[in-house]
Order: sequence, then C-alpha cells, then structure tokens
Amino acid sequence: MNEPNPETAPVEATALAAHKDRSAGLVVFGILTILLGALVGLMILLVLAGQAVAANSPNPPPKAVTLLPVIAIYGTLTVALVWLGIGSIMARRWARALLLIFSWSWLVMGVFMTLVMAFVIPKVLANLPADTTAGKPAMPPGAIAGIMVVMFLVFGVGFIVLPAVWTFFYRSPHVKATCETRDPVTRWTDACPLPVLGLCLWLMVSVPMMLVMPIAGHGVVPFFGMFLMGVPGTLFCLAIAALWSYAAWLLYRLDVRGWWLILIAFVVFMASALLTYAQHDIVEMYQLMGYPEAQIEQIQKTGLLTGNRMSWFTVLSVLPFLGYLCFVKKYLQRKTPV
Repeated sequence: MNEPNPETAPVEATALAAHKDRSAGLVVFGILTILLGALVGLMILLVLAGQAVAANSPNPPPKAVTLLPVIAIYGTLTVALVWLGIGSIMARRWARALLLIFSWSWLVMGVFMTLVMAFVIPKVLANLPADTTAGKPAMPPGAIAGIMVVMFLVFGVGFIVLPAVWTFFYRSPHVKATCETRDPVTRWTDACPLPVLGLCLWLMVSVPMMLVMPIAGHGVVPFFGMFLMGVPGTLFCLAIAALWSYAAWLLYRLDVRGWWLILIAFVVFMASALLTYAQHDIVEMYQLMGYPEAQIEQIQKTGLLTGNRMSWFTVLSVLPFLGYLCFVKKYLQRKTPV
C-alpha cells in the first residue's frame, strides 16, 4: 500500500503501454469480492437468528440495541464489498485503491486477531465450568487442542491467506496500470497517498460507530478514573465523532495538523483509559451499558479483561496504530496547504 500520490508522480504513457492487461483478473476478483460481500451479509441474518434463539433460552439475551454496532458494521461492509466488486469488474482505479486498502487492513487485523485468539480461546475453554447436575465434566485438554487446531485453520484461511491473495493481486503494478489505462480520469482516491487515505477512511468508519454508542451502550465511556454515561457520555461521543471527521479532512488534504490532532487525542485517550481501568473493573462498564447479569457472569468466569488485563490490552491494541501513525507522517506537509 506504500504508493506515491498519483497527482505528484504520474505514470508515464510508455509504462502504461508496456503493462500486462489484467482485465480478466479484475473481473474474477470483482466477482469474488461481491460473493464475499454476500457472505458478510449472511452474518447479519445469523446475528438476528442468534438473538431470536437466545430469546427462548433460560438466560436473557443481550438487548437488541447492543447489536446495532455489529449490524451496522456488517451492513456497511456488505454494501461496500458489493460496490467495490462492481468497480473492480469495471476496472475503476478508485476500486483498486480501496480494495488494496481493504485487503491490507483485512490482513493486518487478521494477524492481530489470530494472535489474540491464540491467547484468549484456551483460557475461555479451560474456564468453562463443569455441569455436575447434568453429569457433564469440564472440557478435557485434548478437546481444547482439537478446537484450537480447527480455529487456527479457519482463521488462517479466512483472515490471513485470503487477504494476502487479495493484497498480492491488487498491489500488482500491472493491475494498477490496467485500471489507469481503462479509467484515465483522476478520481478522489488519487488526491493523497494510499497509506494516508487508508487512515482517513478508518477515521471516517469510526464516526458512525461513535454516533451509535449513545444508543447501543448508553454512551458509557472511560474518562480519567470514571465512566461517563447518559448526556455527558453522549456529548463526549459526539465530540469524538466531530474530532475524527475534522482530522480525517485535514489528513486528506495532507495537512500535518490532522496528524498532530490524532496523535495528541490518542495519547490522551490512552492515559484516560489506563487511569480508569486501574481504578475500575471493566465489568462495571458492562453493567452500566445494560448487559444481562448472566452474560456478565460468563465474562467474569473467563477471567479475561478483568483486573489489570484490560490495561495491558489497551496498550497492546493502541501501540500498532501509533506505529502506523508515525509511518504516514512522512507523506504530510509541514505547512498548511493553500
């Protein structure tokens, strides 16, 4: 994804003429991307079906509003993948750029999720209590090992192999030249380098998530040793949404002020979260958000993200982003563009 700005480094006509045509590959990967979007759309049905099944179980299911962020993510991703797949079939340069950003993000998140699952799943399975009344013993180590093997195969294929294939294809200079030949019009994705554009898009994706938080989670957010909720929490979420939108716009214009704004904000937010989780357990946050007691008890039994574990998880999850933020700084102008 480390590509220069096409406006400042235009591709020569001789280079375009010498490329190998990858139109057929763009069609194939476009169709696969559309199918991937349809698969993600099915996840919405699975979430709704799971909610319906849980409604008939003895333990009360999570409130429907808590599913809004998940449904919003799956719904947006479904529409985006179908749209990008059509753009790939039509060899649009904006589709190639966005699919390259998507595949890189998919790959990085897949590696991170696989590493996290390797630590989390064994603890969750080992902490599952035995059902003595039903004569059901605790899960033996052999069964845990078998589940882990299956999960690693699924995660390895779905979150590492597949995004690596997408990345390998869309980063090809021949694919890039094919799209620029068939779509010679300058697009909005050409306004800034792809690493910066990717950061802008991730910031904009987080904006609707912050807007949903007051509805789905009562606006509960950590804030320097306490949890904001209700009107103060809602106002805080709205302020963060506005801050991310403004920072994304500055970055899109290659204005370094957007970079500093994000860096300062993340350092402040990390300090706020660390101070809060040092004094409060994350279970308190789930209670304020209205999670059912049965679900909270399951979280407590696993022993994950309780005590100082949440502080470590906060640091480990933020550090990669700060590293990427340092990486994109070289593309930004030190003076405000005129």
